[in-house]
Amino acid sequence: MGRTTMMKRAAILAVLVLALAGCSTIKGWFGGKDAAAKKAAEPAELVDFEATLRPVKLWSVGLGDGERRMGARQGPAVADGRVYAAASEGVVLALDLQTGKEVWSHKTAKDERLRLSGGPGTGDGLVVVGSLGGDVIALDAANGTERWRAQVSSEVITAPAVAQGQVFVRSNDGRITAFDAATGERRWFFEFELPTLTVRGNAPLTVGPGLLFSGNDDGTLVALTMQDGRQIWEVAIGQPEGRSELERMADVDGAPVLEGTTLYASSFKSRTVAIDGPTGRALWQSDHGGAGGIGVTSSSLLVSTAAGSVYAVDKTNGTATWSQPALARRSLTGPAVHGDYAVVGDFDGYLHWMRLDNGQFAARTRAGRKPIKAQPVVADGILLVQTVQGELTAFRLD
Repeated sequence: MGRTTMMKRAAILAVLVLALAGCSTIKGWFGGKDAAAKKAAEPAELVDFEATLRPVKLWSVGLGDGERRMGARQGPAVADGRVYAAASEGVVLALDLQTGKEVWSHKTAKDERLRLSGGPGTGDGLVVVGSLGGDVIALDAANGTERWRAQVSSEVITAPAVAQGQVFVRSNDGRITAFDAATGERRWFFEFELPTLTVRGNAPLTVGPGLLFSGNDDGTLVALTMQDGRQIWEVAIGQPEGRSELERMADVDGAPVLEGTTLYASSFKSRTVAIDGPTGRALWQSDHGGAGGIGVTSSSLLVSTAAGSVYAVDKTNGTATWSQPALARRSLTGPAVHGDYAVVGDFDGYLHWMRLDNGQFAARTRAGRKPIKAQPVVADGILLVQTVQGELTAFRLD
């Protein structure tokens, strides 16, 4: 064997020894960046803290087959001491708020195979739900009997609004349709042009005196007259900026909140805006926001960002008073206000309570082992949360 060949083999052997002895270094050469990027994109691990609050589970009810990956953010509605909830397999339930006891149930015929996806919305003695097939079903709120049916042009994945003798239904093709609440007869419709790419979900409609407010997939908020659907004004909440359609997504998918004459709306583009409702004049804007719903206190707005931070924003000027970043990338719901605490749900079925004065964690519990997509609902001191598996649970603070 020649000297040159021996030297080559020695060099190869040295490389192999280095590889065995320092495989982490070699891994860093070829896969370290990808591994680090993957880890950075993972949901934040939950941090331990000393709980100062004890949420108590009052009751839990399985609604049937939940929405799963439908993206409808199905959640309950509460009116007159009753909880109204829907499951995608075609079941609508009325439950007692305090006990969870069933008051009535309505199930569509098996041969119809309706997948209920939008609703329930309540008002004027009705409970109204929508389906993936564009069906709109109005039930009597007292006993669950069917009052009327109608059809819209596309799937309904958000709760209808019921007010002033009309039912307003938003379908996923950008159309809002108004029906007579007594007969189901169509009165008018209004259409929006949809962007190429949007966040899955639609903002529930918000009703005001004679006006209907709609947050849209292009990042705008509009005011329509209830009488005939005429547009009064339009305000940009999130600007669809960026080179790609993904970067340009600016959806307003949480219900705008109306307090007095002031509207608050938040966008996927991490922006929240306060607006004078009658005129559409912007009062202030904040660079903190998200596509989910807004929690409201006497002094602050609570928003969850797409990145997984929770912010409290001053209602008078939009400045952030605190933030809680420890839930990064956990796909948070919009916040709800439960007593002196803000509450959000996450992708793993956890609920997180944070103090309203500083955002520090006060309690954590699990509502189930499936994601929570819909913003929690609070009524009479009871917090209601629905998982995508169709499990509805009520909590009270101890």
